[in-house]
Amino acid sequence: MNRNPNAILDVHERPKPAKWIILSMQHLFAMFGATILVPILTGLSPSVALVSSGLGTLAYLVVTRGKIPAYVGSSFAFISPLISAMAFGGPGAVMLGTFSAGVVYGATAMLITAFGVNWLLRLLPPIVVGPVIMVIGLGLASTAIEMAMNYNQDTGDFVDTPLHFTIALVTLGVTIVSSLFFKGFFRLIPVLIGLVSGYLLSIVVGIVDLTPVREAAWFHVPDFAIPYLTVDPIYSLTIIGIMAPIALVTMAEHIGDQMVLSKITGKNFIKNPGLNRSLLGDGVASIVASLIGGPPNTTYGENIGVLAITRVFSVFVIGGAAVFAILFGFSGKIEAFIASIPTSVMGGVSILLFGIIASSGFDLW
Repeated sequence: MNRNPNAILDVHERPKPAKWIILSMQHLFAMFGATILVPILTGLSPSVALVSSGLGTLAYLVVTRGKIPAYVGSSFAFISPLISAMAFGGPGAVMLGTFSAGVVYGATAMLITAFGVNWLLRLLPPIVVGPVIMVIGLGLASTAIEMAMNYNQDTGDFVDTPLHFTIALVTLGVTIVSSLFFKGFFRLIPVLIGLVSGYLLSIVVGIVDLTPVREAAWFHVPDFAIPYLTVDPIYSLTIIGIMAPIALVTMAEHIGDQMVLSKITGKNFIKNPGLNRSLLGDGVASIVASLIGGPPNTTYGENIGVLAITRVFSVFVIGGAAVFAILFGFSGKIEAFIASIPTSVMGGVSILLFGIIASSGFDLW
C-alpha cells in the first residue's frame, strides 16, 4: 500500500474500535455545523438532514469504491435556491430540485466516462477552481463570525455578543492549541477537544439549557417527506431551473476539493477512482437525499479542513461519522443535546475550518 508518511491514519487504515468511535464522532461534530445550519436556514428538518447526509456519505463511499475520504452534506451554495423552492411548493419542491441537481451530477459523470476528464479540467482548471474555493471559504467566514457573535437570523440582531464571542474565541484557541501542542492521541482530536471545552464553558456561564435534553425521548422518527407528491406541475420546470444549475457551481467546488484532498492525502483521486466516480457519488448522494426529504448532498470543503488538521484520512472514520449521523437523526435525546450546543461554540471551530478552506484554495491557485 502506498502510504502517506504524513498521515496518522491513511485512507484504508482501520483504527481500533475505541479510537474509531472517538475519531468518527469528532469528524461528525466538525461537519455538524454546516450539516444542520442549511436545513435550519431553509426550513427543512435538521434530523432528516443528518440521516440524509449519513446515507449519502455511505452511498458516496460505495460509488467511489471506498477510495476517497469524503463526507457529504448540503453546500451553502444551495441555500438561496432551497428557500426559493420552499416558497414555490414546500419540501416536495425542494425534493424535486434536489433530485434534478443529482441528475446533473450523474449526467456529467457519464460524459466523463464517455469522453474522458480532460475537457472538464480544461473548462475548470486550477487557476479557475482555486479562486472559487477561496471565495467559498472567505464567504463562509462571515457565517462563522455571525455564529461566533450569536447573530439571530429571525430578528437580525446580535444577542449578548461580548459573552458569546468570548466563548467562540476560547473554543477557537483551545482547538488551535490542541492541534499544535498536544501529543499522542489527544493531538488526533483537536476539534472535539475544542467543542467540549466551549460547551463546558457555556454551561458554566449559564447559556446552555439542558431541560430539552432531559425531556427528549431516546428514539424518535424524523419528519421524512414524501417527495414530489405535493408539487404543482406548473412549477416543476421553474423549480428544476432554480436548483439544477447550482450543481455546476458546486461541481467546481467538488473538483477543487478533490485536487486539494489529493494533495493532502498524497493520492490522485482525479485518476483513481476518477472524477467520474466522485461526481457520480455526489449525484447518487443527492438522489438518496431527495427520496427522504433532505437537501442536496455535495462533498464538504469543511471535510478538507478536518483532514488537514487531524491527518486522519481513513475512510473507515468517514463511514463511522456517517453511521453516527444516521443514529443521531433517530435519537431525540442526542438530537436535543447537539441542538443545545451554542452557535458561538460552533462558530469558534468554524472560523478555523473555513479559514483552512480559503488557504487551500489559495494553494491550489
